[in-house]
Amino acid sequence: MKRYELEHYKETLPYYSEPDLRYKYTPTIWSICQMYDHIILVANEYLDEVDRCLQEDGQIGGKKTPFGERLFREGGFPPIKIELPPEMNQPPNNTDSHDRLRERLLTLISRMEALESRLDDAGDNQKTLHDGFGWLNAREWFELVEMHTRHHRRQQHELEKWLQQKDL
Repeated sequence: MKRYELEHYKETLPYYSEPDLRYKYTPTIWSICQMYDHIILVANEYLDEVDRCLQEDGQIGGKKTPFGERLFREGGFPPIKIELPPEMNQPPNNTDSHDRLRERLLTLISRMEALESRLDDAGDNQKTLHDGFGWLNAREWFELVEMHTRHHRRQQHELEKWLQQKDL
């Protein structure tokens, strides 16, 4: 079985206490819980697009944006903080428990496994639109889950540093 980037977050979750999950160094910095919530929500949105492509509920053809081309050529997001416009940047949920986050991660990983097993049947030309990256096929949407999840590792390390400082 393939190891998904989400496995890292499942494995590190037990290291945080319940208060640590919700700790916010400043009002504008996410908590660990919010980061997990965001990763899970976005992954599910991207997997919805994988499913749409597999069901041929998109369009034939379409190109990536220049940033989308770069993203897939380089195999990941650049090592920068990406801030969405305010209307797209609602704060993620900060109330889930360890058990709830774990349950959501396990459900998501199971969904990835099920969809990945169908990717060989996907037509590369059946695509749906990502507002920032352009037209993506099922394999690209699936790969985007991994790229987005991996991108948040830097944020996780930063949040862990804030947690260590709070205890000093």
